[in-house]
Amino acid sequence: MLGWVLWPTDDRFPSPPAGAIVVNDGVSLLETDEGGAVFLFGMASWCFEPDDVVGRRLAAVQLVETGAANPTEVAAAFAIEFETLRRWRHRWREAGVTGFSPKRSGPKGPSKLSEEVVAEIARLDADGLGLRAIARTVGLDPSTVRRGLNGTGSSRTSSTPAGASVPVVRQGDELVPLTKPAPRQADRVLARWGLLRGAQPMICVGSDQPNAGALLVVPTLVSTGLLDGFEEVFDLDRAAFYSVRALVLTFVFCLVLGEARVEGLTRIDPVDLGRLIGLDRAPEVKSMRRRMDELAALDKSDELFARLAKTHLDVAHDACGLFYVDGHVRAYYGAANLSKAHIARVRIAGPAELDTWICDANGEGVLCWTTTPGASLVGELERATTEIRGLLGPHARPTIVFDRGGYSPRLFAELDEAGFDMLTYNKAPITPEEQDAFTIHEMTDDLGRLQRYELAEHMIELTYKRGKVERTFTCRQVTRLDRKSSHQSQILTTRRDLSAAEVAYAMFSRWRQENFFRYLRLNYGLDAMDSYAKKPDDLDRNIPNPAKRAAAATVRNAKRAVRDAEAVVTRVTLEQGSSGLRGLDHADDELEVAIATRRATPTRVTLGTLHPDAERLDGERKRLHDAIRMATYNATSSLARLMHPHYRRAEDEARMVIREALTSPADLEVVGDELHVRINPLSAPRRSRAIAGICAELNATETLYPGTNLRLVYSVKGF
Repeated sequence: MLGWVLWPTDDRFPSPPAGAIVVNDGVSLLETDEGGAVFLFGMASWCFEPDDVVGRRLAAVQLVETGAANPTEVAAAFAIEFETLRRWRHRWREAGVTGFSPKRSGPKGPSKLSEEVVAEIARLDADGLGLRAIARTVGLDPSTVRRGLNGTGSSRTSSTPAGASVPVVRQGDELVPLTKPAPRQADRVLARWGLLRGAQPMICVGSDQPNAGALLVVPTLVSTGLLDGFEEVFDLDRAAFYSVRALVLTFVFCLVLGEARVEGLTRIDPVDLGRLIGLDRAPEVKSMRRRMDELAALDKSDELFARLAKTHLDVAHDACGLFYVDGHVRAYYGAANLSKAHIARVRIAGPAELDTWICDANGEGVLCWTTTPGASLVGELERATTEIRGLLGPHARPTIVFDRGGYSPRLFAELDEAGFDMLTYNKAPITPEEQDAFTIHEMTDDLGRLQRYELAEHMIELTYKRGKVERTFTCRQVTRLDRKSSHQSQILTTRRDLSAAEVAYAMFSRWRQENFFRYLRLNYGLDAMDSYAKKPDDLDRNIPNPAKRAAAATVRNAKRAVRDAEAVVTRVTLEQGSSGLRGLDHADDELEVAIATRRATPTRVTLGTLHPDAERLDGERKRLHDAIRMATYNATSSLARLMHPHYRRAEDEARMVIREALTSPADLEVVGDELHVRINPLSAPRRSRAIAGICAELNATETLYPGTNLRLVYSVKGF
């Protein structure tokens, strides 16, 4: 160490040149294509040529050794790792300037790739031999042969020259295929030392970029408000290379490429995924987990869903007059002691978590929250009305559609008084309609299909109690008849402005929400745990006492024993006299004890009494992932609806064609302020034409690629 230098603090020295990187208040660094220079209070102190590795390293070390700057400042300015600077200083102290000379890596002996060998490799390559066949012929390793082919310009090798800092993207008038993104090491160093709040996206221009067709989802994804919602809700003031926008886009592209969880990042080339988010590579699984845990720790998932719902209401206003409300059960197979719920698809009760979802008329997700264990659909509908009223305002009269689990005449009356219409099925037992009461009703649905039903309708009165007063509720009943099975489905509603066919279609369209659950479960990992974090359950929560059920069973058995004793008392008395009554007396005594035990057993007890170790899954990170899954589903659903005018079999194949387009290679090219995405033709011309029609509609939205000023322009090659 040469000792600290006392630097002047006045302003009598010239300022550093424009474009220089400020190392600290008195030191700056300027690097251009002509070389570099270090300025101390505006005066050049060290300089080096563009290819002068030794001079550049000496300048960095001298700044630290003279006390002009600390190692952290120098490492950030020179875009190197802190450990790299430490090694340079160590070499300078041991060997002086000679220690800065870069050592040759790799073999130290003469190269096996002589001019004669390279010429022979080129000749064999021209004859069409494969890489391994050439290696066997010339007696070299295939990797050595590949290096020789790099020097011959073979078409089978990478088109990016070794050592280039920026990839070559054109050969003549053609884009170069499979170009790799430019390294972002400088940005990573800046982020590590707290000087970067998310790297800006840089488009990797080139042809046949793998999975680049996934960019087709960006316009509809932007319209969901997912990216803006995450950035506004989670405005983190922390340095990071991957911004919140990059994290969300990474998960979205994972979903559309067929990976339902962040662990799927291990099965997608990080460079291919990095092209889509505008960086050199995608984050690793551990980075995604850590960053999503940081967001989950803020406990803002409810605020995020509220923003997404508000945006959805603005974009899909026509579909938000009808809301489907239902619960989804996520089965749990771990070792934690979780509350049980009925899992309808397997028809058993098991450890599970419940989520309540609200979907619009198209079956697209709007809102979601985690339900308290044991809560009924009737109770969740009360919260649903509060959430929907907050979205629509005080004057709207929306319709809530739900299954038989929400049947409650008292609830129907409360919904009507609160300004809501309801639509649900009647609950058994029902009184069937006469066969001659049914007539044919037809309508054209929102997809242009003709719907035909046999319906009967009339007004009915339902009774319920409010307090001790018995009341009645009048509503409309529409009954549909299935001639093949003679089954009747009775629908209850307060909507009187709809035709009977429209009421039936709206009720049967509740399967759109079931399809929403099924699609997300099979393709987007709706039932995935996403996080193994747990939290204690509410031990003061009241639950049904299983001892009460056991006591009731004991009473039933005791009554059965009394009946059996009474059945034989006459015969036993005739044979044994009064001693035959002992069995009946014993049965009566057992019954009295069982009844007393049942009365003394409380119907409900606190959870902690029975399960002091009860836990629940900490679902905050899960809800963030589900928000991304919901928005991605809504975005792809919008693409599928755009396909209907362009594809005759869209009703059956729309999502399959969209999935093929999203996983297709595409050319990426920046032309002025436009990012052109040219998707490769699909497996059939009719599919390519349909995607081309969707591209024209997406281009009309003039969507910008997130984080840039580049307008997305889509097309299909040859169409």
